[in-house]
Amino acid sequence: MPGTQAPNLRLGSAPDSWGVWFPEDERQLPYERFLDELAGAGYEWLELGPYGYLPTDPAVLADELGARGLKVSGGTVFGNLHRPERFDETLDIVGKVAKLTASQGAKHVVLIPPLFRDEKTDAVNDVTEWDAAQWATVHATANRLGKQMFEEHGVTIALHPHADCQIMTQPQIETFLDGTDSDFVSLCLDTGHVAYGGGDNVDLIRRYGERIGYVHIKQMDPEILRQVRDEGLGFGEAVKRGVCVEPPAGVPNPADIVAELSTLDAELFVIVEQDLYPCEPDVPFPIAVRTRKYLGGCGLGAGRQQS
Repeated sequence: MPGTQAPNLRLGSAPDSWGVWFPEDERQLPYERFLDELAGAGYEWLELGPYGYLPTDPAVLADELGARGLKVSGGTVFGNLHRPERFDETLDIVGKVAKLTASQGAKHVVLIPPLFRDEKTDAVNDVTEWDAAQWATVHATANRLGKQMFEEHGVTIALHPHADCQIMTQPQIETFLDGTDSDFVSLCLDTGHVAYGGGDNVDLIRRYGERIGYVHIKQMDPEILRQVRDEGLGFGEAVKRGVCVEPPAGVPNPADIVAELSTLDAELFVIVEQDLYPCEPDVPFPIAVRTRKYLGGCGLGAGRQQS
């Protein structure tokens, strides 16, 4: 709606909204089709998604994006924070993503702790709660990683709470933020995962607004969230049942999120992430178009405007 767009928010989308979870998977679209459809749906900004899905050669990536009028908002990477023996491995992959992200002029790297369930089988394969010693390690590792990535690549690490990981509930999110350095580590507020973990997005924005550096906007189906709690479902099974829904079918209310984010003294990317893996190839595009138009009506402009 003209005149009602939040001036500090920029809307984008991600490969996740096209059913892309892995660098390579036979059930995923070729990256060329994803980029074509992203631009065709009216988006200008995109997140890079799993490292290796899009070209990792900076020049090739820039050419592919430039040909479609697309720009990078940030990168995404899974990285372990609670096992010191895996720091070098985490540093290596986060560094690769940070370098590629920075090469495209972007300054945000979304860091997701590995899930304690296997992404395809939902089998539990790690501790589900961190003790005090592990939290101390997490805080120290996040601060060290964030400082190094900022000094080497000029990017800020944005920690992404996630279903089936040890930073999922609101108390866990707050514990993470309270122990990390705001100069180098921010929060990627994922509205859907906060809701999945029983948290209050609006409360987090109001109390930790200065720590929010990046946003993923998504909605969850309340009925399937009930099934998750009642049946102890893993996130993979929840996604297969359709826990991620397009607005306005789920929680939280996007208009409430946009209204609160618009009060912050910060320029923020708000990236659509509707987990669809796996899905049929023709499913994502019409959802992306409808979502862009709906969020535009909530005050979240899409950058590129199409009729």
